[in-house]
Amino acid sequence: MNRQIIFYKNHFLDFYKIQDDKVKAKIKNILELVKQVDRVPEKFLKHLSGSDGVYEIIPLVISN
Repeated sequence: MNRQIIFYKNHFLDFYKIQDDKVKAKIKNILELVKQVDRVPEKFLKHLSGSDGVYEIIPLVISN
């Protein structure tokens, strides 16, 4: 499976740029998972209710 991920305007890139390296790595891993796996666990990706194809990425990062 190979899904296409479409970002709306620059909202994602603006958000991504200000994250630290650990969070960026987690987000990148989740996006790769979404592209390649048939079923993505909801702990990583959650559909936003009332939307048409909009999802929330949930990067779990433990930090100080």
